[in-house]
Amino acid sequence: MWPYVQINNLNQMQGPVTEVERHLLFIGSAASNTGKLLSLNTQSDFDTLLGEGDSELKTNLLASRDNAGQNWTAAAYVLPEDGDWLAAVRTAQQTQSFEGVVVLGQEWDQAGINAAHALNQELIAKWGRWQFMLLAVPGIADEQDWATYEAELATLQDGIAASSVSLVPQLWPTLAGAYAGRLCNRAVSIADSPCRVKTGALVGLGNKPVDKDGIPLPLATLQTLEQNRYSVTMWYPDYDGTYWADGRTLDAEGGDYQVIENLRVAYKVARRMRLRAIARIGDRSFNSTPGSTAAAIMYFGKDLREMSRSATIAGIQFPGEIMPPTDGDIVIEWKNKNDVAIYAQ
Repeated sequence: MWPYVQINNLNQMQGPVTEVERHLLFIGSAASNTGKLLSLNTQSDFDTLLGEGDSELKTNLLASRDNAGQNWTAAAYVLPEDGDWLAAVRTAQQTQSFEGVVVLGQEWDQAGINAAHALNQELIAKWGRWQFMLLAVPGIADEQDWATYEAELATLQDGIAASSVSLVPQLWPTLAGAYAGRLCNRAVSIADSPCRVKTGALVGLGNKPVDKDGIPLPLATLQTLEQNRYSVTMWYPDYDGTYWADGRTLDAEGGDYQVIENLRVAYKVARRMRLRAIARIGDRSFNSTPGSTAAAIMYFGKDLREMSRSATIAGIQFPGEIMPPTDGDIVIEWKNKNDVAIYAQ
């Protein structure tokens, strides 16, 4: 054999992954750029992009920016008044990826809510993109009292199982945007509940809404809405500021994803694991032998280890997004020579 040396540079997939967390798509109508997908950040001129007058899309984007704080980004699809928001979400996927979708200015019934969850499943199947849906439900009408409004919203969500969907009553005109911004605040991780008080109160809501009798929004109404799986605000007697109750979703009773922080963490893991699995397609070094399985467990557990990292600053520990993985949290099962199942818990 003739002696020679060959050097191969192999890609071990140890680099960073483009982050889609905290980047949301807003769907709504505005005066300018109808039918266009707009990229936004904290420096964007909203009057130029969306028109000088107020619109639900514009005011909610501003509320999102102000509640998210530094390094906020988003995208906005300016929907024609008779436009199909489902088609708009599909169109936006061709340009950008998102962690979630905020839908404004729609009237909702149970079929529409189920269609939002079906779109979530479609995006997973077609694009491999896990995106939650925040649907802005209209606030109280001028002719309604709080009891009537509670009953209407209780009926709207009754019987629906849609873990990817959160319903946000627009009790303030900018509430969905404020909530979306709170979810995108980089002072905390995606595993933190929006009910946290430590990062401050909601910004820019204004006066409490009133019903037809002039009665201000009571805490009891918010509690009833929350028990009916709506994501709503909260305040505390003798403690200044308006905060959030919990990031409720329409998951079924007993489900893992009844609150949005659990859903966000699971979706992040799914996105990262998908990319790692694609890189191992057709790789003969990934096989059912004990040595290969042990190496694969380390490989597929990398994102879990990164997400679990905590930091201690001035003696205070800031936890990671998940618990540190332990033996058995990654399980690899070969069904046959060509098919493998990878489980993460």
